[in-house]
Amino acid sequence: MLNAIWAGFILIAFVAALIQATLFGQQEIFGALTRAMFDSAKSGFEIALGLTGVMTLWLGILNIGEKAGYIQQLARLLAPLFRRLFPEVPAGHPALGSMTMNIAANMLGLDNAATPLGLKAMQELQELNPAKETATNAQILFLVINTAAVTVFPVTVFAYRAQMGAANPADVFIPILLASFAGTVAGVLVTGLIQRLPLFDPVVLAWLVGLSLLIGGTAAWFMQMTALEMQARSALVSHLLLMSLIVVFVGGAWLKGVNVYEAFVEGAKGGFDTAVRIIPYLIAMLLAIALLRASGALELAISALRAAVAGTGFDARWVDALPTGIMKTLSGSGARAMMLDTLKTHGADSFVGRLVSIIQGSSETTFYVLAVYFGSVGIRNTRYAAACGLFADLVGFAAAVGVAYLFFGHA
Repeated sequence: MLNAIWAGFILIAFVAALIQATLFGQQEIFGALTRAMFDSAKSGFEIALGLTGVMTLWLGILNIGEKAGYIQQLARLLAPLFRRLFPEVPAGHPALGSMTMNIAANMLGLDNAATPLGLKAMQELQELNPAKETATNAQILFLVINTAAVTVFPVTVFAYRAQMGAANPADVFIPILLASFAGTVAGVLVTGLIQRLPLFDPVVLAWLVGLSLLIGGTAAWFMQMTALEMQARSALVSHLLLMSLIVVFVGGAWLKGVNVYEAFVEGAKGGFDTAVRIIPYLIAMLLAIALLRASGALELAISALRAAVAGTGFDARWVDALPTGIMKTLSGSGARAMMLDTLKTHGADSFVGRLVSIIQGSSETTFYVLAVYFGSVGIRNTRYAAACGLFADLVGFAAAVGVAYLFFGHA
């Protein structure tokens, strides 16, 4: 699947550029493609280089948690649910704890912490993989959960909206929570059906209901606050939980007699190796995305869709947010740039300004996650992972549009 998508992006970009050069006389288009190609290679290396330090930090902290037994305790807590969702993973395996912490970090909006935790989990799942170049069911489900992770504290989106002059920067909080939850549930359901998981098992249903209540309660708590209070409290809770985790790991391990310094250094040694391993996969994906964007093919498709929707008599305001939605599956930085451009062009408090904010805060960069997570362990055959991730993205986008009309349709 990923092979066909990657090749397809490049071919579409070339054909689009060829049409513009021959029919419309835009001879400079191939120069733009060449620049995009080299810029993407540079960006891929810089991203991987920037990830090295964060990887080193979090792999060291994780190793302390493992030495102290905290990762195993987390795994035991979620064992009943994970036995049903990840039947390939043995009870008590370290991957269960790493997956749990990665999902929790994503929910808290701690991207810098979530990625190293996810890479650690993927490496531990790879230890159970009998066919090292082919993704297992457990790895696919874990990746899909990552691409549509529920976001409880989208602090960065609030900050961007505040910078762009939003009257109430946090007014998209509840819509983001609802849209991201819808995308996550959709991703788990479609992957679970393909893998024939016991989705209607009482334990699975209990966790689903429990998470729904937790998210609903969190949303209700924050809705009682003003916009400024919401931003301040969400940032405080996220950072407090992050630092508390580190203190619990280090302090608890030290009290148990673990040499925490040696444990940190031992775990941190794998940070550089992991970052270097993902460079080829990351550059490959960024290359295809950059060519597609530079060729104008993406903008052409959006313009055609806008005209088609308007021609049917339906409200076409949501189409202006589609470039951000599409780019979000391809590139986090590209989607962020598109969101900021939309906020500047249409206004932060416009309908489309709020919609792109919801999209930015409620979904992940599917192809980036595919390239980085699978690339870190050398997986080439991703099976149906891309299809399930894109399905979750599609549901998340539809949910974002729906809640945007529900909350801000009058804007």
